[in-house]
Amino acid sequence: MNNTHDYTFDAVILAAGDYPTATQPLAILRNAKYVVCCDGAADRYIARGNTPDAIVGDGDSISPDNREKYAHILHIVNEQESNDQTKAVRFLVSQGKRRIAIVGATGRREDHTIGNISLLIEYARSGVEVYSFTNYGLFVPCNGTTTHKCRKGQQLSIFSITAKSLRAEGLRYPIYDFTNWWQGTLNECTDDTVTLHARGEYLLFFNY
Repeated sequence: MNNTHDYTFDAVILAAGDYPTATQPLAILRNAKYVVCCDGAADRYIARGNTPDAIVGDGDSISPDNREKYAHILHIVNEQESNDQTKAVRFLVSQGKRRIAIVGATGRREDHTIGNISLLIEYARSGVEVYSFTNYGLFVPCNGTTTHKCRKGQQLSIFSITAKSLRAEGLRYPIYDFTNWWQGTLNECTDDTVTLHARGEYLLFFNY
């Protein structure tokens, strides 16, 4: 896969973590063609003068006033086997939208943060192209050999999920088959592209 980090998306999901404050996720949200709010994020998005295209979730976090006012775009999914972020992804896929950005998925509760990040691999397994923009960087789910545009000196962390035979070109420090997530953190790009080779899945985090 050749990943140029093109920031055009079919839709953007606003999750219920910390509201975006950094330039990149705010720009992604502002320029979105279609915005889906997880129900826990809808109140904050609306309070800033915005109107979502859809609100998706189990409906337990949206205010009664907004629940009534936006009932026509509120899609309640009552099952509790998946979280609201996943329900929003499934909603978009059902509409044929498969290139998706997520913002606001980190912060507030650390367990939710880890869960939301790990789910990126699940979405990629189902053929959905999903990126998560935090207030500090970009998470990209990957499988096999991938090439990415970057900038010289940019920090990059690699989190192995099922990856074996890990090696790279364009990184300051050599990589290997990691057995713990910390082992792949805080590497650095040495050129304007980086190529990762692996058999299996891994997550990349590009610091802004």
